[in-house]
Amino acid sequence: MPVMRMRKRFGLPALGLCLGLSACGGGAIVQQGPSDTLRAYSRALEEGRVDDAYRLLSDDAKRSMSLEAFRRSVVENPLEVKEIAHALARPTADPVVTATVTMPNGDELLLVYEGGKWRVDAAAVDLYGQSTPRQALLGFLRAFERKRYDMVLRYVPDAEKEGTLGLEGRPQEPAATAEGTLPKDDGLTAEKLKAAWEGPQKEQITRIVVAVKAALPTAQIEETGDSAAMSYGAGGTVAFVREHGLWKIKDF
Repeated sequence: MPVMRMRKRFGLPALGLCLGLSACGGGAIVQQGPSDTLRAYSRALEEGRVDDAYRLLSDDAKRSMSLEAFRRSVVENPLEVKEIAHALARPTADPVVTATVTMPNGDELLLVYEGGKWRVDAAAVDLYGQSTPRQALLGFLRAFERKRYDMVLRYVPDAEKEGTLGLEGRPQEPAATAEGTLPKDDGLTAEKLKAAWEGPQKEQITRIVVAVKAALPTAQIEETGDSAAMSYGAGGTVAFVREHGLWKIKDF
């Protein structure tokens, strides 16, 4: 599956703003919290203080866009700059400060800063979450390893559950194939997944899972609207799709 790489335009680094006093180096702008930082960034843009605005970006945002590129983007996109500045100056809700910790196996643990203390987010207890592509992939792998095919079904797109797609996400003829795909007029069940993945497809799916697990800790997942993709192994790609607000796995 081809992966669309979106060019980082001016608005995207705004998501990487520094959120604390010690996070931003130098500059005359001083902020005390997320709201202060957003207002300072907004004012700097509206007043044309591009260098001051750039200093409020995170280190990661600065690595992705140089100061020269940032200045050029501001000049080339004046209307977008003004819209972003106005939007950031009037947030619809209080900012929520979070931190993400990546475990050695690729699992991500989310923490939320509340009442002056860091708290573990509820997602930490959701072993089969689907709020992000990475969480969905981790849940799928966990379900597969435990042979919880009933949980694996949570990560199957609706069309495939209805039997209109093969187990690998490609359109299929109504008749079943040697690879274990399902008749078009039949539905996908936990029992049929087990029969395919512990039978004709066992070697293939095991090889894929091993490669995906090896790549996951350092892999980048690129999102484009309701689609996402993660590369693994020698040319493999995990394709995700978001349905009803939940991420599912469309293809390996």
